[in-house]
Amino acid sequence: MKIYTGRGDDGLTDLRDMSQVSKASPRIEAYGTVDEVNALVGVVRPTDYDDIDDCLRAVQNHLHVVQADFATPEPDDDDPVVTDEHVQQAEAWIDEFSEELEPLSQFILPSGSEPGAKLHHARAVCRRGERRAVDLASSQPEVNEEAIIYLNRLSDLLFTLARVVNKREGNREENPTY
Repeated sequence: MKIYTGRGDDGLTDLRDMSQVSKASPRIEAYGTVDEVNALVGVVRPTDYDDIDDCLRAVQNHLHVVQADFATPEPDDDDPVVTDEHVQQAEAWIDEFSEELEPLSQFILPSGSEPGAKLHHARAVCRRGERRAVDLASSQPEVNEEAIIYLNRLSDLLFTLARVVNKREGNREENPTY
């Protein structure tokens, strides 16, 4: 398989059903931002914490499902789609990792160790991906709501993982001053 096809040279790109849309369309913005989140998660790995790395590896696979979901306007039964199981898994990870943390009483600055700060960055981009997905859904009613919910939970998970990594590495959380 060739890496380059030239099919996108005119500013269009293929969806999974081989229909073409503008590279600037809300659909491409949504799944392109999810791709960016996936790349940022990949930059974090390995964190040197097996449990976190296993979680992040699974998240990267989930993000491929989100991208495929957004790239398929009318999925067939065998197309990958985000389901409530993906959301439940993210919630289970949040609950599991939160057991290591003190509850928050105020906002914290996104900083800390290198992997912690990278996870905060991935979280912020994930929030942008969620906003892009909400925008897409406002004009394309067939967008899978579970994929949007998953991105919402994922940003919470990435925030939790950033806090856990920072705690494990001895970085104390800092609160903003107003």
